[in-house]
Amino acid sequence: MKYYAVFLPMLDPEKSAEYRPQHLDYLEQKKSEGNIFAYGRFADGAGGLVIYKAESLDEARAMAEQDPYVVNKARGLEIHEWDVNIVKE
Repeated sequence: MKYYAVFLPMLDPEKSAEYRPQHLDYLEQKKSEGNIFAYGRFADGAGGLVIYKAESLDEARAMAEQDPYVVNKARGLEIHEWDVNIVKE
């Protein structure tokens, strides 16, 4: 399993507010399927980040492109494979 960082830059704040419940429901669904490592919004309003777990870039992109934020053009989409290193204190 690989990790993919998906940056969701803000395109339309009004649409983002409108589609937030569907976006969060979608993430919960993907989380229950084991495809989400982490997610959250940027405090400065620039958008958010989702870390998907997938076998390939194509699989991760397919999931990210089904996000209601992306489908409804509330947010953009930028995706990169992420070589994660978890630091334990």
